[in-house]
Amino acid sequence: MVEVEIWTIARTEEGNAVILRPIGSNVSVPIFIGQFEAQSILIGYGDVVIPRPLTHDLLLETIHRTGMDLVRVEVHDLRDTTFYAKLILTGKEYSEVMPLELDARPSDAFALAVRRRCPVFMAKKVIDEAGVPVEAIIDKATGKGRHRWDSERNGTPGKKPISGIDARRDALLAELEGAVVAEEYERAAEIRDILLQMDREFKSNDK
Repeated sequence: MVEVEIWTIARTEEGNAVILRPIGSNVSVPIFIGQFEAQSILIGYGDVVIPRPLTHDLLLETIHRTGMDLVRVEVHDLRDTTFYAKLILTGKEYSEVMPLELDARPSDAFALAVRRRCPVFMAKKVIDEAGVPVEAIIDKATGKGRHRWDSERNGTPGKKPISGIDARRDALLAELEGAVVAEEYERAAEIRDILLQMDREFKSNDK
């Protein structure tokens, strides 16, 4: 197993993709996911406070309340074009030596991992089979939407590009998009006001 980082979430011509990157490597592994899963990952990564828990928030709280802990996520196999992941849990009768392993979709596993801030690992055979140069992923990005493929995000290998205020803004934009689709206009207005305040503070601090 090789530790990987969730480098970013990209919009490509094929759809939304989580881009995983082995730490210190210029190879990346794209895993395509649905819009709602992408939104949930961004919300979790950006620590966005939402009025009601999403499914992944509820599951993580359930794990915690039952005395268990999510210690890591593993992407362990690739069959045809389907990636297989599992959650590694400890607590009660389960330990690091003999953990509880639960089968999970990679998108759900990543949404839980970013909330728990636990590491993500990938089997070397999966990286060897599905890995592509980072530059190839960048070339496929459409450039549309909220994701910026600039020098900051394409910088030092091993550096998490989704961080700090950038992560929070990306997550808020994702939630805003979801609120509009769901016609939750009151929540959309609240998010819009938060984004406007963030932009004002950024401009003020930049002077």
